[in-house]
Amino acid sequence: MSESASINVTGMKCGGCENTVTTALKAVEGVLSVKASHQEKKIDVEFDPSKTDLDEIEDAITDAGFSVE
Repeated sequence: MSESASINVTGMKCGGCENTVTTALKAVEGVLSVKASHQEKKIDVEFDPSKTDLDEIEDAITDAGFSVE
């Protein structure tokens, strides 16, 4: 069973930023899909809660250079 979350993110300014954060999140074990939008300043992520959690996902976002609101 997977879970979905919508995370507000600041610092994404272009498609390159979207690609950076998408790549960082797809490297997290258990992340199934990522949709980043710099225009909406949010990331929609689907993940397997038995392999990862929101804290780990948010850590990957901040490690990639962006801020979670």
